Amino acid sequence: MSHFTTIKVQIKNGEVLHQTLQELGYQVECDTWVRGYHGDTTQAEYVIRQSNGYDLGFRCNGENYELVADFWGARINQQEFINSINQKYGHKMLMHSVQEQGFNVEEEETLDDGTVRVVVGRWV
Repeated sequence: MSHFTTIKVQIKNGEVLHQTLQELGYQVECDTWVRGYHGDTTQAEYVIRQSNGYDLGFRCNGENYELVADFWGARINQQEFINSINQKYGHKMLMHSVQEQGFNVEEEETLDDGTVRVVVGRWV
């Protein structure tokens, strides 16, 4: 009996996801197995190994990625984990789009509540 749970996340770009996980300090393995309860495994494109044997994985499901893990054993705060990834991923995607569309970052600051404020501009 599998104990794996999947959570859909609003992440589409695997390369940026990989960079995001690394920038957040996680050691990431690519295209490998996520470990769970009693040696159960499931495949994922990006896997964060945990010393307790309960890994966290991201796998592509159509156009989006999903988080897959045995959360009972992983013992993480799911919401905090997902929020930190979403914020960093969103920032990286914004910066990618800004550059791609010819804008320059004029100002960037992190507010007291953790929100990142970015002001961009472009000469026309």
